Amino acid sequence: MSTESRLNKLLKTTPVISYDYLSRFVIMSDCHRGTGNWGDNFLKNQNIYSAALRHYYQNGYTYIELGDGDELWENRNMEEIVATHSDIFELLSCFYKNNRLHMLCGNHDFIKKKPQFLRCCNDYYCESQCSKLPLMPGLCVHESLILQNKVSGSSIFLVHGHQGDLLNDTFWKFSRFLVRYIWRPLELFALNDPTSAAKNNTKKSAVEQRLSAWSSKHSQLLIAGHTHRPIFPADKDSLYFNCGSCVHPYCITALEIRDNKITLVKWLVKSHPDLSMYIGREILAGPAALS
Repeated sequence: MSTESRLNKLLKTTPVISYDYLSRFVIMSDCHRGTGNWGDNFLKNQNIYSAALRHYYQNGYTYIELGDGDELWENRNMEEIVATHSDIFELLSCFYKNNRLHMLCGNHDFIKKKPQFLRCCNDYYCESQCSKLPLMPGLCVHESLILQNKVSGSSIFLVHGHQGDLLNDTFWKFSRFLVRYIWRPLELFALNDPTSAAKNNTKKSAVEQRLSAWSSKHSQLLIAGHTHRPIFPADKDSLYFNCGSCVHPYCITALEIRDNKITLVKWLVKSHPDLSMYIGREILAGPAALS
């Protein structure tokens, strides 16, 4: 099925969340949380991500994860991922308990659409209290989401961005097999996974062109991830945005929506004049008004 057909179908069936000018959202994608081994790409930025997440929680943002939050092609066991990054999942649980968490699935964690797979997120073992505590009981993961402005009626369509990609959508199980048993071991020798849009510039550009063309054709503001390349269009007629990823070298990127304006930001380790280190936020583009 083509990108056009997949997105058209999703647009008609996706859940809708209403928001107003006081609403605040932060949108991230492609964390690829793993099990703490050499293949866990999230490890190098976990402290940056944790600091950013705390900032957004303390400042009243709703957190939206656009898919590939967990690396479930290379890893089978979600419980092990939760245990490895328990501090991160405790933070996510805070958002969830306050009805400020929405998770979408991507090609690498598409299996999270199955409710039975997410039972491991109902609770977790707390080392400090030596007992199980509630985590995100009843968590439901969708493939897409619409944010609709209560006043203007304008909408923002959110997807991971792999839709219509033959290897990452239609044949994602076959690609998972290749990654899990062939390309993951070969990464030790610096060979890139050919199924990945994030590691193949030609494939990345093709995905972006399809998503951008669809958003322009349907006059629909579209936010995606998947390619790991942040995009904030300079042309006001372009309606395709990309929040980037949380596995960039030395930084993470995100899209913020606040006061009905959208901003592309990055979080990274910075230094004060006295050379002490801290985690800070920089604006890459925007803010730009949403209609």
